[in-house]
Amino acid sequence: MSDSADAAFWDVRYSAAETPWAAGDVQAALRTFASAQTGSPRVLIPGCGSGHEAGFLLDRGWDVLAIDFSGAAIAEARAVLGDRAGVAREADFFAFEGDDEPFDVLYERAFLCALPPRARPAYADRVARLVRPGGVLAGFFFLAETASGPPFGISRAALGELLCRAFEQVMDDPVSDSLPVFAGRERWQVWRRRDDREDRPSPDARERHH
Repeated sequence: MSDSADAAFWDVRYSAAETPWAAGDVQAALRTFASAQTGSPRVLIPGCGSGHEAGFLLDRGWDVLAIDFSGAAIAEARAVLGDRAGVAREADFFAFEGDDEPFDVLYERAFLCALPPRARPAYADRVARLVRPGGVLAGFFFLAETASGPPFGISRAALGELLCRAFEQVMDDPVSDSLPVFAGRERWQVWRRRDDREDRPSPDARERHH
């Protein structure tokens, strides 16, 4: 199985413990970001993998939903989370149910770069629907020119074009504790979801009006 859009692709890798993207810990930028938040933000973690970030945010009192369409990944996440395993759900990011209430935070960590590039427009549309106005898409973005993947790199300009219709970037910081597979090509970014009335047309739409 060679298509990263298929759950079986990831099942094989988790079952064989071939997971170079899995830190087994929480990176500094997420710790800093989480400590700056107040209350109990509702957060979605797509492609949650082994669930370490979910556990960290639960420890801080966040309302966490962690999803992955790989059964092997979810089994690992539930083992890590122990008696809090119920927050980890085997589900497809693009089709899961129970998302009527928008999220305050969508945490991105090695999910976008795991998707084949053809899935990026659907990712942008889905994230815009799942994050409430004023909420944020926050996490680690793999900014690189790569011919193949995963991880599939994306250029800074292409990422901006992908997200600019519904989000504005409010943070873009270097990452000093990346795993080797991402080292030197990863940025911590926070994108604020604009109110729907603020949504900008996509570049293609702008072109059609000229």
